[in-house]
Amino acid sequence: MSNEIINTPYSTKFQKIGDLEAHVGKELGLSAWTIISQERIQKFAEATDDLQWIHVDVERSAKESPYGTTIAHGFLVLSMASAFSYQCYSFENIKMGLNYGLDKVRFMNAVKAGAELRGRISLVEYNAIDGGAKYKLKVIFEIKGEEKPACVAEFLAMVYGE
Repeated sequence: MSNEIINTPYSTKFQKIGDLEAHVGKELGLSAWTIISQERIQKFAEATDDLQWIHVDVERSAKESPYGTTIAHGFLVLSMASAFSYQCYSFENIKMGLNYGLDKVRFMNAVKAGAELRGRISLVEYNAIDGGAKYKLKVIFEIKGEEKPACVAEFLAMVYGE
């Protein structure tokens, strides 16, 4: 088996929910790059009532922030887990999927306005449940041109079949 790191977007498609189990410990996919624009940051700030200046005040951030610009909210980055997951793996014939929660979450690097972010998704655990599965993903939120990721999170999900 190759330990080569893939750097182009790809996805894994599963015919049945149970097929996921064979992928425990393996990477499932890599999303495309997504620009985290100031407009996206502003909309997130307004939606969550988190209007801290490091996110929304471009002029002040340019002068006072150690980053020299505004930065995305950590929870904005984390909220991209679902979108990146949709790009990285899929199932045939499912009724629905649900976010079940999060385990360990670490915000390791700031995402500057205008930066590009992507998700690298691996399967950590799989448990069959009545009518579906509960599983844990490791999501690494990579920043283009940065060695250190923005965030690493363990994302819990449930999926039910038809």
